[in-house]
Amino acid sequence: MRMTLITALVATTAVVGAVHAQDSGYSQKEVSVMQGFKAGGGSDALAQLVQPFLAEQLGVNFVNQYIPGATGAIAWTRLAKQAPKDGSTISITNTPMLTTNYIMNPSITYTLDEITPIANIVTDPGIAVVAADSPFQTFADFVAAAEAAPSTVTVGNSGVGGDDYFTSLQFEKAAGVQLQKVPFQGDGPSWTAAMGGKIDASFTNVGVTYQQIKEGNLRALAVFSEERLPELPDVPTATELGYDLVAGSSRGYSGPGDFPEKDREAMIAAMQRVMDDPAFQKAAKEQALNIDFVAGDDYTAMLKRQEDEYRVIWAEIKDEVQAK
Repeated sequence: MRMTLITALVATTAVVGAVHAQDSGYSQKEVSVMQGFKAGGGSDALAQLVQPFLAEQLGVNFVNQYIPGATGAIAWTRLAKQAPKDGSTISITNTPMLTTNYIMNPSITYTLDEITPIANIVTDPGIAVVAADSPFQTFADFVAAAEAAPSTVTVGNSGVGGDDYFTSLQFEKAAGVQLQKVPFQGDGPSWTAAMGGKIDASFTNVGVTYQQIKEGNLRALAVFSEERLPELPDVPTATELGYDLVAGSSRGYSGPGDFPEKDREAMIAAMQRVMDDPAFQKAAKEQALNIDFVAGDDYTAMLKRQEDEYRVIWAEIKDEVQAK
């Protein structure tokens, strides 16, 4: 029987404890989880979904530390340069910003080679959302407004260099329009601003907005997935509307460089048990979080492949973006 988990969210720290969890062989009883964004976004959604289950399987307490700023770069620099290498500290790592941060900004000094990827958990498609009372009833309305008044339609994203930022750039190119891009410190502040009417729209992710869409607080205009989503069958894809645009963000966990291999293996094994748990699968489905479990060296290869892809993308658009 699943033991009771006690969750406390105090200021910038959330603690999730597991009682009488099985002995997994993990070296620590408490693990700090750095998040590079404010609470309420994609990283936080992943943490709140996974860590209660993982705490029970691994036999540790997880302490979430919210360290927003520079599209995750502050947290990941700390992970690479300062975090203890004894299994006591890990971080949620998000694509593409994990690598686009230093691809786009030479002043950011950490690299993928200075961290230890553990496992990817979800891949979350992008989505365009507006407030429930927005005048934009359809994606065509949104595009028409952007065409009629260049650089005035305000569209939020989770930060410069993030998936939503690149989605905005790709959409501008595909549609031949100019948006007024508004960066926030994570998905949560972006979609919240759209819901409150402070910006016209938010390019964000399905998993962090699904409940608000379901409850009628946000209206989904289009999803940036290859096919329509079962959870949102009435929402068209950007591709079917005529825009070559498929985008999203993957989120998983990584440790600092030289993370203990025994702890990495124990954590991956515990994560696999979580992925196989029907209760976890049900919880993920209810949040429209698309499980995409890629572990160990395969996760490292996935991140390196994406790094190579975004170096090419940035080289193609760098001059145009920096000229604006």
